[in-house]
Amino acid sequence: MTSADGTPVRVGVFGLLGSGNLGNDGSLEAVLGYLRADHPEAVVDALCGGPEAVTARFGIPATRMHWNRAEYRTASRAGAIASKGLGKLVDVFRTAAWVRRHDVVIVPGMGVLEATLPLRPWGFPYSLFLLCASGRLTRTRVALVSVGAAEIRNRPTRALVRWSGRLAAYRSYRDAQSRDAMRAMGVDTARDEVYPDLAFSLPAPPASPSSDAPGTVCVGVMDFHGGNDDRARADEIYRRYLDGTIRFVRTLVEEGRPVRLLTGDQCDATVVAAILEAVDSPLVTAAEPASLADLMKEMVAADTVVAVRYHNLICALKTGTPVLALSYAAKSDALMDRMGLGAYCHPAREVDADRLLEQFRALEKRAPELRQTLAERNLAAARQLEDQFSSLTAAVFPATHRTHARQESP
Repeated sequence: MTSADGTPVRVGVFGLLGSGNLGNDGSLEAVLGYLRADHPEAVVDALCGGPEAVTARFGIPATRMHWNRAEYRTASRAGAIASKGLGKLVDVFRTAAWVRRHDVVIVPGMGVLEATLPLRPWGFPYSLFLLCASGRLTRTRVALVSVGAAEIRNRPTRALVRWSGRLAAYRSYRDAQSRDAMRAMGVDTARDEVYPDLAFSLPAPPASPSSDAPGTVCVGVMDFHGGNDDRARADEIYRRYLDGTIRFVRTLVEEGRPVRLLTGDQCDATVVAAILEAVDSPLVTAAEPASLADLMKEMVAADTVVAVRYHNLICALKTGTPVLALSYAAKSDALMDRMGLGAYCHPAREVDADRLLEQFRALEKRAPELRQTLAERNLAAARQLEDQFSSLTAAVFPATHRTHARQESP
């Protein structure tokens, strides 16, 4: 499979990949699976946050996204501030040089067009804008594939996200609310489609044998302090979330239920440590997942899941395990509603342990029915993602590459 001049098609992947977030890396894994199946001779590399980790795990060459290695550290001294400023200028040329070496650049899923967690405009939004602008200038097709978006109040961040969307050659979203948000921010979305999150294309482990005895409850945790608009009460939000979660876990333990704590990012380890210290019981254990596959293995063995992080929810849903969402953004509510569990959402900013326990018990009572619902919704999601990948090939790959791919398809 080659481009018009006979050379292999060059595909770049871009994002905060290899930086410790399992959801982001799961989205990359899904896109690499698509490329290896539909475009096996494409030459693939990455511009990302953790190039060493991406190369070690996925076996593709990778380049650091930022010239300044201290990009995500707080700069207080004059030298550090100057280095950050210089880095922003250098990244203009580094990003453009990387983009122009490719025929296609894919941004695989992730919430790249939202600010539901604390975010500064000169961080990732600036990097994404550089990528999309470079694509337009060098005529390299940039595709935002099944991405998340949310309407943004901060004007600089909003402007960067809006222009990133406008400059991309292809856009699709992981829920209708994301598409609506981009339309509200001034992007023409008339040709943009909505598909499930890319992680739904990943393989799920086989289901575990069922048992009549109450089993393990997986609790996915998060170092949660609210979003951009919550900075003034970030500590209060975190404390309420942690206290409510500890009380919930303690009640389960008192009832003799094993609890398995799960993370979705390296920063979540502090929350795990706090819960283990507060609930000193052999019934509470913690996993150290290194991938979404690891998370799914934990969840498929559980009776039920309670989770915060978006991709923790997806892993539970993908394995057909009934899940209760501690929701911190509209994307979680939309996901749960799409999969038939819209009644089982609880606000992460206002955790009420009593209400959470009530919802949890209601979820467990309906578990067999909900497992059947999830099986049906997962089949539908898989079919929709097959359509997504066909659409992506048709939209951004060179014509000769598309033709050859169709001829080789079974």
